Amino acid sequence: MLDLLIKNGSCYIDKDLKSCDIAINDGKIIEIGKINNEAKEIYDASNLTVLPGCIDTQTHFREPGSTDTEDLHSGSRAAIVGGITSVFEMPNTNPPTSNKTEFQRKLDLAKNRMYCNYAFYFGATADNAKDLASLKNLVGCCGIKLFAGSSTGNLLVAAEEDIDKVFQNSSKVVAVHSEDEEILNTNKKLIKKGDVHSHPVWRSVECAMSSTRRIVRIAERYNKKAHILHVTTKEEIDFLSQHKGNITFEITPQHLTLYAPDCYDKLGSYAQMNPPLREKSHYDRLWYAVKNNFNDTIGSDHAPHLKINKDKEYPNSPSGMPGVQTLMPVMLNHINDGKLSLEQLINSVCENPVKIFGIKNKGFIKEGYDADFTIVDMNKVIEIKNEKIESKCGWSPFHGYKFKGTPVSTIIAGEIKMREGKIIGKPSGLPMEFI
Repeated sequence: MLDLLIKNGSCYIDKDLKSCDIAINDGKIIEIGKINNEAKEIYDASNLTVLPGCIDTQTHFREPGSTDTEDLHSGSRAAIVGGITSVFEMPNTNPPTSNKTEFQRKLDLAKNRMYCNYAFYFGATADNAKDLASLKNLVGCCGIKLFAGSSTGNLLVAAEEDIDKVFQNSSKVVAVHSEDEEILNTNKKLIKKGDVHSHPVWRSVECAMSSTRRIVRIAERYNKKAHILHVTTKEEIDFLSQHKGNITFEITPQHLTLYAPDCYDKLGSYAQMNPPLREKSHYDRLWYAVKNNFNDTIGSDHAPHLKINKDKEYPNSPSGMPGVQTLMPVMLNHINDGKLSLEQLINSVCENPVKIFGIKNKGFIKEGYDADFTIVDMNKVIEIKNEKIESKCGWSPFHGYKFKGTPVSTIIAGEIKMREGKIIGKPSGLPMEFI
């Protein structure tokens, strides 16, 4: 008897939607086709689209440290309500995840507390290059995170010689927050107290471009993989599209949905993030990249802060916004608006993360692969409301927005963990495995 049988769905297989059933046993896909076997549970996916389990490759769940804002448990709840089956989580915690002791501590904290599957970035510092060479087989490690500008604790790696050491010793993909710390410091004089509209003036286009040029130059020198996170400028799009191969990059849903000055007029410091939301010419170029398949991933950069802190006068207000719960509804709505195809989205949140980071047995609906699925209703309209946000921060920049297309179930290792917005069962997420 099967553990679970998904019937009558329109299933995304081999870059096409196919009407078929999916048989699941012991957390794995064992058969795809017309299946009439008995099963302990049958999921009727009539009029629904069955996608591979979607992966958010950039989240900040704040644990250890700022657990009043988010923790691994609450962040994973937000993930599965948003149809995300696996997350990569960031090392800028307190203490930072920048040595193997703290890395193991985070794995221990995640065990039996996270609903979704998980992997953690190992944080690069100016003095841990020797550790970076030995991460290849570290369980649950998705890559190395490099903050070239703007970070906390010891995670800022601003000097070129130190960035050079990180790449020279890297044994995994280096994911980069790409802003030039020197330019950030020089530009501080451009900050207008109380006016968040000055945020993208301070964190200028040149600040992003200068750093990205440096990162690409160093990565190419050592023939190492660099993944540029949350790209925001048209200049970077044009530059990075000429440096593909070992160089990949991400765009966020918020940079594809919000732009200045409108976002700051409406949201104030709640629209504040690093790198910033910029004016429409940059937004338009980001969409040009998506439509032409230049970008490789779409990640949420889920970075929640409590309202009490967001309400502080700029620039004392922290940068970042929640997004893991809304990534899929936002992007499915963009599909319904004709801005990208379902194939392009699945490339960005399933297939490319697998290819870039070497994730085992995920990202595709194939026999023998993990039974992770994001089941969506492409016609269902939802309204994002702050009170329905699972994150501890309790707000979303998309509050009041209506989106057409939304996840209605999240299945992880053959277990239904979310259905119609309701979380089911206990946390049973596991560390992801890598080639």
